[in-house]
Amino acid sequence: MTNQTIILTGGGTAGHVSLNQAIIPSFLKKGYEVHYIGSKEGIEKEIIGQAFPDLQYHAISSGKLRRYFSMKNFTDPFRVLAGVAQALSIIRKLKPVAIFSKGGFVSVPVVMAAKMAGVPVIAHESDVTPGLANKLSLPFASHIFTVFKQTLKHLPAEKASCTGSIIRPALFEGRKSTGLALCGFKERKEVILIMGGSQGSKFINDAVRANIVQLLENHNVIHLCGKGHIDEALVNMPGYKQFEYVTTELPDLLHASDLIVSRAGSNSIFEFLALEKPMLLIPLSLQKSRGDQILNAKLFFEQGLAEVLQEDDLTNKTFMEALLSLKQHKEGLIKQMRETESPKTPDEMVELILNYAK
Repeated sequence: MTNQTIILTGGGTAGHVSLNQAIIPSFLKKGYEVHYIGSKEGIEKEIIGQAFPDLQYHAISSGKLRRYFSMKNFTDPFRVLAGVAQALSIIRKLKPVAIFSKGGFVSVPVVMAAKMAGVPVIAHESDVTPGLANKLSLPFASHIFTVFKQTLKHLPAEKASCTGSIIRPALFEGRKSTGLALCGFKERKEVILIMGGSQGSKFINDAVRANIVQLLENHNVIHLCGKGHIDEALVNMPGYKQFEYVTTELPDLLHASDLIVSRAGSNSIFEFLALEKPMLLIPLSLQKSRGDQILNAKLFFEQGLAEVLQEDDLTNKTFMEALLSLKQHKEGLIKQMRETESPKTPDEMVELILNYAK
């Protein structure tokens, strides 16, 4: 192969970066030169920069895809056009064999530019229904992979296929002892890991902290509360460890946990499934999302893989009731998890992507 360059794109949330993060080592192992196109200030720049400091990151201009009225909706199309021009320049210079897009608003100008440059685009959709970025990208893509079989009915049959979930090997390398040491827990109690997504969740944070004294009677609590959401008054509370956000520490914290309370992003819930961690899912409400997390949670609940509490029903009282239900159904959830199909490896995903490369 004369050119072994691949470009990855995707961003806006950690969920639009985690699969890219998982497959980069597989591309590098195959001898590919990997480049990443992301936004100038998005979370993808931080995540990729920390995980792969030697990987070349190209920042481009991009707008935000809003489903609500904002004056920025009138100016962002010009940012997207600028992003297309910037991405086109990068693509023509690097001449990649393919571009893999994980979605998020920054991916739209990249896939448009790829089409103009004649470079095949392989997209990936993690949720039950395609996100807005992937809907916009679909005409420019050669193929799109999905996690859920149910997603295929929303996509053209000739350019879509289901791979199932892809789990990074590092997830299985976490150590319980390291996770517990990170938290400094002194007593041996059941550990609850609470995750509000990469931005954190005020609703979940408030419910946890309102019940923290009762929670700590029988549990140690790891709380990933989001940037800027540390409660300084609770910093030294024994058995309660707050983190704004974690990256490389997450596998250790997951292995240290017995129960998980989380949003219902597809990447996260499949990681919990792979580790057989009983989960209480609190999906983003329709007021804050297009409903993709609600559908993800619904499917997991129907398959006996999770307990679910809708955000609209979340109160201090219902939070504790749902947590009690999770504890009562813990063994049944674990049994069902053990009977589900094993996830694909990043190496297998890379082989699928390269089938569509030039």
